[in-house]
Amino acid sequence: MTATVLVLVETVNEYLPILERQGYHLELAPTPAERKTAIFEHGERFSAVLTRGPLGLTAQEIAALPNLKIICVIGAGYEQVDLQAARHRSIVVTNGAGVNASSVADHAMALLLALVRDIPHCDAALRRGEWPRAARPSLAGKRLGVLGLGAVGMAIAKRAALGFDMSISYHNRRVRNDVPYTFCATPTELARISDFLIIATPGGLDTRQLVNKQTLDALGPKGFLVNVARASVVATADLISALEHRRIAGAALDVFDQEPEVPQALKNLPNVVLTPHVAGLSPEATRAMVELVGQNLTAFFSGKPVLTPVPWPDEER
Repeated sequence: MTATVLVLVETVNEYLPILERQGYHLELAPTPAERKTAIFEHGERFSAVLTRGPLGLTAQEIAALPNLKIICVIGAGYEQVDLQAARHRSIVVTNGAGVNASSVADHAMALLLALVRDIPHCDAALRRGEWPRAARPSLAGKRLGVLGLGAVGMAIAKRAALGFDMSISYHNRRVRNDVPYTFCATPTELARISDFLIIATPGGLDTRQLVNKQTLDALGPKGFLVNVARASVVATADLISALEHRRIAGAALDVFDQEPEVPQALKNLPNVVLTPHVAGLSPEATRAMVELVGQNLTAFFSGKPVLTPVPWPDEER
């Protein structure tokens, strides 16, 4: 029997034929109304769900999908998937850890360059007929702090060290003995020894508001922050206050608490660069993520171990 996959993701349509060619029947429900109808009126149809971290899948939705066997998450983050509910039903959860690391790392460095070198304001000034000549810091030889040294963090560190001759420090849940970088025991310690702080850690309860007033004050008035991870890792109110009062030099953000809404205070600030959660979006990354979903689905429905399992809560420690 052909497995029917409920697709909640809105950014991968071009590559969904990859799954269809493998024999999966897909039903698309990218809007909230379509999602509600599909799950609560036709939930028995689906044995698999394709979602992404911020879209997730709630316990109530899982309960309304009686034949659900596997949840595939596009990208590394799975913070809004109810893993306890999945565990209760023995539903397998997979993610796309590492697949879009290059795309995210590229975007992180682009944001850092745009922020530190003030590219958006220079562009806007020229279009107004102005010719600004303000001196801006160089990246070469600076100290970069990477919060979260997984696949994305490693890709960022490599670009910064080899491309810009930057010294790298990091904070991670565990010390990594396979890297030449300096480990810091806390985010605040990391910020204190960094000129630039890039956030690349997963979202979720374990990382919620790791970056707060104390961390931002440690980064200091000449420090810059870039977030390509999840907005929940940063205390947004603390960040806005630090930016307004110039306790940090600036911030570049690709993620927000209530997407697609962006706080007006951030839009009003001149020392902020904003992009609409696109760091992980590239043709190469999207294709690779959908291909990985197909590989996980095929492995699962063939009775084999999935390639990128997400541990249930009682397996995480």
